[in-house]
Amino acid sequence: MSDRSERIVKKLWSYCQVLRDDGLSYQDYLEQLTFLLFLKMADERADLTGEPQAIPAGFRWVDLANPKMEGVKLEQHYRDTLRKLGEQ
Repeated sequence: MSDRSERIVKKLWSYCQVLRDDGLSYQDYLEQLTFLLFLKMADERADLTGEPQAIPAGFRWVDLANPKMEGVKLEQHYRDTLRKLGEQ
């Protein structure tokens, strides 16, 4: 596995820990993981095609993957991201 892939997997598992510790049900957990995967896929598609992202700046994968985003700060930003994207 490449270094980039390992970082993606590590970050995704980090989000999984936040969700698990938040006491989500299995269905909610899967929903959140699906959201994260689609967010990452949108980022990859924009990188590959050069098309602009449909996701607003500040709420993209790169914003969640910021190494400074950990713990409570990551959880709050993630909740803000879900709220913002839910308004779209």
